[in-house]
Amino acid sequence: MSFLMHKRHLATHRTPRKTLPLAVAASALAVPMMAAFSVVALDLLKHGQRKDRDAPRPGTFDAEVEESPMNIYTDGEALYGDMLKAIDSAQDLILMKTYIWKDDEVGQRFIDAFNAASRRGVKVFIIYDGFANLVVKPAFYAQLDDAVHVFRMPAAGRSFWKAPVRSTGFNHSKILVIDDAVGFVGGYNIGALYAKKWRDTHLKVVGPAVWGLRQTVARLWNEDRDAAKQIPWIAPDSWNPSVRVVANLPVDLVYPIRNMYLKAIERADQRIWISTPYFIPDQQILRALKLAAERGVDVQVMVPKDSNHVLADWVSRGFFGEMLDSGISILLYASSMMHSKTATIDGEWSTIGTANIDRLSLSFNYESNLEVIDPGFAREMEKVFESDSEHCEVVSADTWRERHPMARATEWALIPFRPVL
Repeated sequence: MSFLMHKRHLATHRTPRKTLPLAVAASALAVPMMAAFSVVALDLLKHGQRKDRDAPRPGTFDAEVEESPMNIYTDGEALYGDMLKAIDSAQDLILMKTYIWKDDEVGQRFIDAFNAASRRGVKVFIIYDGFANLVVKPAFYAQLDDAVHVFRMPAAGRSFWKAPVRSTGFNHSKILVIDDAVGFVGGYNIGALYAKKWRDTHLKVVGPAVWGLRQTVARLWNEDRDAAKQIPWIAPDSWNPSVRVVANLPVDLVYPIRNMYLKAIERADQRIWISTPYFIPDQQILRALKLAAERGVDVQVMVPKDSNHVLADWVSRGFFGEMLDSGISILLYASSMMHSKTATIDGEWSTIGTANIDRLSLSFNYESNLEVIDPGFAREMEKVFESDSEHCEVVSADTWRERHPMARATEWALIPFRPVL
């Protein structure tokens, strides 16, 4: 074989130099990723073997803002009872958006109530998320009368190929509006599990803020519908109420809830108390909280010790180290699944709603939060937080630093999942 032919032979059989670093990197990444998923799988198995416990129920807390009565619910049975009473009393219009609607005894009570309202002449419009209810048999929703207007919202809308961003997003909002006079919003989905086993927070409001809840339902319903089939527009009662609806509407490319949180955190001077089931913040939210703690603000973040999404728990833990180093207190709610999406700051500002502090809620989903600027309401919110904190374990910085190396490796390996959870 000539020297030239020998050189060509080597060239055809030699591994290209550029592929070597990639192969090494892929191998190096595969090991911790496999270890991480093994840990998560084991945790998931343990999670499935845990027995569900009834959630603590701090009660119902009442406040009045600008002569508008407001009720804070921490008990699903009490909430569902008042929602059903409101549906039964409806005379003209019922609007509902929900994420999960279970086909159990609680879900059936809502089916029956909507049908009864429709039969007495009330116009009923319902939006529920299609992806979140894939396990629910279509026959359950087929029980709704033909006169009830129903939209099973797909994960990708009809205009996906024309406007993919505007046509995607899960309907994660949980809203009920009765006769444009009473509104409900918060974390509770519809189902027996949530009534007793989950610790959640919901709000009933009467007054100008109801218009904002109405509009978030109407805006989505009216998209791509003929005028005759739309929910008619009405004028708001007030331009600048102390209770404001802040809603993410992907159909309008509007995501204001994240900015609401950032502005409120930047103003904090004394304390920031947050409860969220899934804490996977972007860098700007995390930085704002760290800066607040570093300037002496009492920053407390309450999350479930074990949520219903094991992967989200592990991704969330990847932030704990730098949070603790900045002086942020982390409270692990241990008595049950905690699903509240609330915050209160400086005894002045509060929010209750449907948005988690994660990427999906703040930059992808349809979400609805109420922003309330009122000291009396903030006092009630602080009572709720203090009651919940009695069921929490406080994460110690020293203990956290001494956690098992496998836990550290798992947290590191799951960093790529942060943008999609």
